[in-house]
Amino acid sequence: MPVHPEIAAFLSTLPPSDATPPDVAGWRAMGEAHLPPLEERLPLFSVEDTVAGDVPIRIYTPVDAAKFGVLVYFHGGAFFSGSLETHDGIARSIADASGYKVISVGFRLAPEALFPAGLDDCYSVVTWVRDNAAYLKWDGSRLAVAGDSSGGNFAAAVTARALDDGLDIITQQVLLYPSVDLDFDTERYPSLTENAEGKGLETITLKPFNSYYINSGANPANPLVSPIKRGSLAGLPEALVVTAEYDPLRDEGEMYAQRLAQAGVKTQHIRYDGATHGFVQYFAWLPEYSSIFQEIARFLK
Repeated sequence: MPVHPEIAAFLSTLPPSDATPPDVAGWRAMGEAHLPPLEERLPLFSVEDTVAGDVPIRIYTPVDAAKFGVLVYFHGGAFFSGSLETHDGIARSIADASGYKVISVGFRLAPEALFPAGLDDCYSVVTWVRDNAAYLKWDGSRLAVAGDSSGGNFAAAVTARALDDGLDIITQQVLLYPSVDLDFDTERYPSLTENAEGKGLETITLKPFNSYYINSGANPANPLVSPIKRGSLAGLPEALVVTAEYDPLRDEGEMYAQRLAQAGVKTQHIRYDGATHGFVQYFAWLPEYSSIFQEIARFLK
């Protein structure tokens, strides 16, 4: 199917892309500029801003209950942008649909923070959940990690690091159009050519947008930077991988799902037709895509 008409109308308003790295402060400010006021956001039992050690987090509690499964969420933004605020809507919707307590992580960003600072923050929040089970009312059995785009990269890397460290508490991973290969050779995946232009995220922007992370010391050959380069994916937690038809990152996400399944990891893959990169954040209000949070909930349950 073609790009969804509502998405196409939005794409028609965007200026042409080029290979210039974005202005960090300006891009971050733009991401925060049009967020709904608090009173218009999806209501939950409680939303609390606190810290896990020294990492800012936001805890979303959907209902009043004695025990919860917990999902730790890592936001997207090419490792240099995005925040607890920009992805507040996704976290609220996952908590509401799933009944899980969701913990969104305000990890350190490139270029100010050198690799692996952001990844360390994400990993430390997972261990903080383990160490603060009583405070969180964690049930001790269900602990998922999730993320979109670069946040999906962090989710995949955190599960791999936990496996290597013998930290066996992560039960599931949810990867939304994940960026799992930071080697942006356009010959690697057909979607980098098929969806190169006019789809919002454009292939020409991948290197400059991710340059802040790579230049901070994140080597694309490192499997903790490009999770798809890990030699064996066996033993990783079961996965839900969501991709978008018109995303340049589509094929690397789908190849990662295939590799997980081939390694014996229980894996579910869903491709949303007519969708582009970022649709969960920006277009989940459309009827064709509003099911995404129920799909995540079904996977978690």
